[in-house]
Amino acid sequence: MRQTAQLLLLALGSSIATASASNKRGLVFVPNEQWPQDSQIWVKPGTDLTWYYNYKMTPAPSFADVPQDKFEFVPMMWGKVDGTTFLDSVNQQLDGGRNISHVLGFNEPDGAVSGGSNLDPESAAQIWVTNMEPLAKRGVKLGMPAVTGSDRGVKWTQNFATECAKVANKNCTFDFLPIHFYGSFEGLASHMGSLSASFPNVTQWITEYNWDNQDLSTTQSFFNTTCEYFDRLDSVARYSYFGSFRSKVSNVGPNAVMLNNDGELTDIGSWYLGGSATGVNPQSAAGKSGASVLAAVAAAGIVGAVLASF
Repeated sequence: MRQTAQLLLLALGSSIATASASNKRGLVFVPNEQWPQDSQIWVKPGTDLTWYYNYKMTPAPSFADVPQDKFEFVPMMWGKVDGTTFLDSVNQQLDGGRNISHVLGFNEPDGAVSGGSNLDPESAAQIWVTNMEPLAKRGVKLGMPAVTGSDRGVKWTQNFATECAKVANKNCTFDFLPIHFYGSFEGLASHMGSLSASFPNVTQWITEYNWDNQDLSTTQSFFNTTCEYFDRLDSVARYSYFGSFRSKVSNVGPNAVMLNNDGELTDIGSWYLGGSATGVNPQSAAGKSGASVLAAVAAAGIVGAVLASF
C-alpha cells in the first residue's frame, strides 16, 4: 500500500481552487420526468463530458440521436438478465451502426438495498460468461462488476473473478475496473488501492462517487481534490461524479449536486463541465445574481448561465 499512501500525500498536498478541464469526465445520467429540459444541459457545445451511462442497456431517449463520437453511450448489464438479453441488445446496437466500444458489468451486486443488484458471485459468473465474454470477440472492452465501496465489495469481486474462471475454463476478460465509493477522499484513495492490489495493472474507472451529506465547503473541496487526483493518475481512464440532478431530489445530500432547485448549474456543476464558478447555491431557488442570471439564460436559450459563454 506504500504507493497508495504516496499518491494520497501528493493529492492532499495540492491546493486547487477549481477543477481543471479534463477529457476523462463522463455523466451518470439520472433523468427526471418533472424537468426534462435539464437533460439538455449535459450535451451543450463546449462541455468536458465525452461519455455517459444510464444504468441501462440502451441509450437514454434524451441522447438517442447524439452520435457516439460526440457523447459516447456505455451500456450496463445492471443485474440478472434472462438468457442472452444483454448480449443480444449490444449486438443489435453494433449491427445497427452504433459504435459501442465499452460496456459495464453488474451494478453493486454485493448490495441488496439502495440500488444494489444483489447477485452472488456464482450466479454472476454464469451470466457474465454468457453475455459479456462474447462481446470481447467483437472488440468491446469489458468493465468488471462495480461493487459497493466496502471490504465486502472487494471480497465479492475476488470471489467473482475466481468463479468466472471456473465457468469459462480460463481467466475471464476484464479490461477495466469500475469503482463506486461514497465517503471521504482518504477513504476513496484507500479503496482504489485495495482494488489495485487485488487486480494489478487493470485500468480503473470511477463510475459513481461522492462524499454525501456534507456542508458545501467540504463538498466542493472533495470534488476538486478528487478531480485533480483522477486527472493526474494514468491508472484512472475515466470518472463520473454522481450528482446530475437538482438539490430537492438529491439522495446524496443537498450540497453534492450539479443543479440547484431551478435547474441552474452550481459551482460543482459548472466546474465539472469545464466552466468557472457560478456562485449558485445548490439549495437556492435561483442563482445569487437572481433575475440577471435568469435573463442571461433566457437570452442565450440555454440552461445554466455559465454555458452562455461557451
